[in-house]
Amino acid sequence: MPRPAKPSYICNACGAGSARWLGRCPSCGAWNTLEEAPTMPALSPRRSSAEPLAAAQPVQPLAAIEAQEVARTPTGHAELDRALGGGIVAGGVVLLGGDPGIGKSTLLLQALHALHSAGVAALYVTGEESGAQVALRARRLGIGASPMNVLAEIRLESILATLAEARPSVAVIDSIQTMYSDQLTSAPGSVAQVRECAAQLTRWAKAQGCTIILVGHVTKDGQLAGPRVLEHIVDTVLYFEGDTHSSFRLIRAIKNRFGAAGEIGVFAMTESGLKGVSNPSAIFLGQHERPVPGSCVLAALEGTRPMLVEVQALVDEAGAAPRRLSVGLDRERLAMLLAVLHRHAGVACGDQDVFINAVGGVRIAEPAADLAVMLAIGSSLSGRALPRGFIAFGEVGLAGEVRPAPRGQERLREAAKLGFSTALLPRANMPPRRSAKAFEGLRLLPVARVDEAIAAVRELRDEE
Repeated sequence: MPRPAKPSYICNACGAGSARWLGRCPSCGAWNTLEEAPTMPALSPRRSSAEPLAAAQPVQPLAAIEAQEVARTPTGHAELDRALGGGIVAGGVVLLGGDPGIGKSTLLLQALHALHSAGVAALYVTGEESGAQVALRARRLGIGASPMNVLAEIRLESILATLAEARPSVAVIDSIQTMYSDQLTSAPGSVAQVRECAAQLTRWAKAQGCTIILVGHVTKDGQLAGPRVLEHIVDTVLYFEGDTHSSFRLIRAIKNRFGAAGEIGVFAMTESGLKGVSNPSAIFLGQHERPVPGSCVLAALEGTRPMLVEVQALVDEAGAAPRRLSVGLDRERLAMLLAVLHRHAGVACGDQDVFINAVGGVRIAEPAADLAVMLAIGSSLSGRALPRGFIAFGEVGLAGEVRPAPRGQERLREAAKLGFSTALLPRANMPPRRSAKAFEGLRLLPVARVDEAIAAVRELRDEE
């Protein structure tokens, strides 16, 4: 006889389970997130506990397993392929998240059209829109005559039956939060439904070699909605970033089992859809006729792509309490850099408001931006602009030392290609003499400490 099921609770933030309701999730610490989940009755065991389990697969030595390179299929969008690690992989599951209206459905509709035009069987499953709405968007994008298959359905069993019948090579599920399974009684979008639907779709993708792209919603904090286990199930997690008031969008790879994590793709939203930007440095650099105080160009690295970004600082007299505001950069790190700048370079901003902004809406998370931020703050405080054609990069420690940044030569090569004349860099990133020809026309100023960097900038100003 089946035993009666015990009530259980699941956190809608991280997916952790609990036998009883708690005000705070013991796993992630979120408040009021535990919800009662429907449970299936526990079935009596069919075998004796003394009966040994049979191994499903034989054990093999690692050296005996043949390693094979995965084949990739280009999507027709070079920037999307860069974020994916070169293209889609047969049997791979991709999760794409982003704010509402940022362009997730538009990009995937364009990508499926390009794949179908290249002879790859594609299916677009929409749960948020009707087929007529998808056709209207396709007409605006100029692909209204595409023979690509579209299915408007939210029931998981019907979707799996269609996949078994149509046998597509690539399928888009837009979105996973709208799907539901008949095996569960909870509403679409609940933790149990999202987890079950994602697990069954992933199982289908692995068994049939079909690439499945799941569209996911995000919370107000910018995290993917639903259980955290969703990100562990899939092979690749992509975040669609950008300001809805700006025409530029970024796709960032947070996780990729088939490529490098941290890669980004840059797109521009146009009347005919999203277009890839081959030279993103051009959109993240300010358009100043002459150098202005408080501006410093940073040689950043996003994934394997070097990118030049303008960092702007505004230092102004504070009122009652000094404010520290950072857009695109870590606010807590800004407070640390101000303390280092005061202690080791003698530049005090304790009674000043300090505002930092990364131009173009890009988010810089790497510590190599420290030196550029500090120089921009010093420039704004003194009211004197940095020299024309000047870039900087380097991590700054609490002791005032300037630490090396990874792949420094690629950063310098990007600066030389775009015509910059002077680069302030960590001494440990100074390229060897045999590589000097690659940076012709770029004057390199290596520094080891923050005070050396401030002194080097003063000498450059005096030379002008």
